[in-house]
Amino acid sequence: MKNYLYIICTFILVHNAFSQEVSSKEIILPELGDRVSGAVSAAQERAIGEIVLEQIYSQAPLISDPLLFDYTEHLIYRLSEYSQVNDRYFNVLLIDDSSLNAFAAPGGIIGVNGGLFLNADNEGQFASVIAHELAHLSQRHFARNVLKSQDSNLASALVMVSSIAIALISNNPNAISVGPAFLQQQNLRYSRLFEKEADRVGFANLVKAGYNPKSMGEMFENMNDIRRLSGDLPPEFLLTHPLSSSRISDAFNAAEGISEEGKKSDSLEFGLMKARLEVYYEKIPANALRSFQAKVNDNPSDANIYGLALAHEKNNNFDESLSLLNNLIQKYPKNLVINTTKVDVLLSNNEFSRALILVDRFLEISPKNYPLSISKSKVLLAMERYFESEEIIRDQLLRRNDDPELWLLLSEIQRTSQNIIGYHQSRAEYFLLLGQDEQALNQLEFALQLTQNNFQVSESIMNKIVEIKKDLSNSRGL
Repeated sequence: MKNYLYIICTFILVHNAFSQEVSSKEIILPELGDRVSGAVSAAQERAIGEIVLEQIYSQAPLISDPLLFDYTEHLIYRLSEYSQVNDRYFNVLLIDDSSLNAFAAPGGIIGVNGGLFLNADNEGQFASVIAHELAHLSQRHFARNVLKSQDSNLASALVMVSSIAIALISNNPNAISVGPAFLQQQNLRYSRLFEKEADRVGFANLVKAGYNPKSMGEMFENMNDIRRLSGDLPPEFLLTHPLSSSRISDAFNAAEGISEEGKKSDSLEFGLMKARLEVYYEKIPANALRSFQAKVNDNPSDANIYGLALAHEKNNNFDESLSLLNNLIQKYPKNLVINTTKVDVLLSNNEFSRALILVDRFLEISPKNYPLSISKSKVLLAMERYFESEEIIRDQLLRRNDDPELWLLLSEIQRTSQNIIGYHQSRAEYFLLLGQDEQALNQLEFALQLTQNNFQVSESIMNKIVEIKKDLSNSRGL
């Protein structure tokens, strides 16, 4: 991991470059009375966010599941339409951890643990946590914490936010100890005032988005139950967002007098996502099968049947899995989640032609859909149609160029197809997104050795190498 001195130097470089750019063109003053932007501008928050993102990518295990990612990303953007977030560009991270946690960091970073799905009973409860995190962003609580500290040294703020990143993605809240004592005490946890403000703003936006007004209070009750059961090791979310009895009662009091009629609390998709994660986190396939068979016997809901289908796939019972999915498709013929899952099960069962026909049919309905595109690429890869498989991922990278998972998948396709130069180049892009510049350089130097007389490719690789070395030199020279 990059050491903190390097991170601080990097930030100072970014901050100075930004300041020079402003002074060379025009002096942009914050709005009258906008002391928050005077402390930390939105551009500076984005610069901090980029470095925090590198830390998270390099330190946190992520869930590589296009269906889960697509659902979470769409929900966040849908909720953001009812929020006061001005810059609605988000980096969504699915953290591979079954404990309850979610967080928002400067620059539009929103992280969601797999455990948030497991501990929410319905979509309304899940959405209430996301709405709360969006409120932290819209109310600019990070910048206001810096302002509160009356600390104009943004490098100190970066130490704080870097520490928070490590604490957020690990079960080690003591990671904050790398910062100064004041930062330890004040900035891992937002003040009670900021938490109440995020509750109030998040609640209002949750209701505007059409969710049951009781959802936030119910989620707080779930958290309170978890806290009682967890003893001395409460979930990370409750360490960074302390839960008081007044927060629970305030949430339910706010819901009083608001009609629940016509409000939604759940969706089929949320139930499907929760079932996916329940199967995912059960490491013994036979246990997943027993668990969901018992659930279906007790309550044959669509989500439980879907979970049972996934459990059968995990146990290589492909016929049983496809039979259950076909029953659900008869009920929901156009549901993308269920049909994409069927494509993946057909792929697992080596039924490549059937999988390709199905995925093509739904891509006609939903062109460039992210989960369907990834599934099609994998089907084509299994069919040894490497060029087509690679082209699909490259098309996705036009919209998601900063997604390390896509670069990693592209590199695997290229390695399988014996495109070794392309493999090393894609691996380099992957390592750059993780902030591992030395590893990226190694990959590019391997690629350069293989280019031989291909001047155009070698020149492109050399330019990239020079660019990375220049960045490393600047950061080390500060």
